[in-house]
Amino acid sequence: MVDCKPVQTPMAMTQGSDLEGAPYLDPTQYCSIVGALQYVILIRPDIFFAVNKVCQFMQSPSSDHWVMVKHILRYLQAIADHGLQIQRSTSRSLQAFSDVDWAGSGTDRRSTKGYAIFFGPNLISWASRKQKTVARSSTESEYKALADASAELI
Repeated sequence: MVDCKPVQTPMAMTQGSDLEGAPYLDPTQYCSIVGALQYVILIRPDIFFAVNKVCQFMQSPSSDHWVMVKHILRYLQAIADHGLQIQRSTSRSLQAFSDVDWAGSGTDRRSTKGYAIFFGPNLISWASRKQKTVARSSTESEYKALADASAELI
């Protein structure tokens, strides 16, 4: 992947969770690389959502899922000189932002929620994961995401 063609996004717009390809020939390699990507998200929150998606297929990855993993690696190659920056600031304000896609998963109709928490200008906490239950409305889904962000904020 050293000489790969870099890409500008961590996940292609056409890649979804409903991919069905031939079973990937080396699931151990898939799990190993996805596991390493889970450590990378500690300093690269921009790949959190994409890594979350590929983690959902660790039990039985397909060749299409491997393409998604390679896309993330190509993105990391493109932005190798970027990273989290902590800035000195006199601001002591805490801000939280949350969002959710209502019933975004085509397989189980659960929503994916995410939040980002800032202390002054610095990002200090973030998450992206599927909600545990199916929401009956977009408002219910948004409130669940807001509750998670608020709990982390407190």
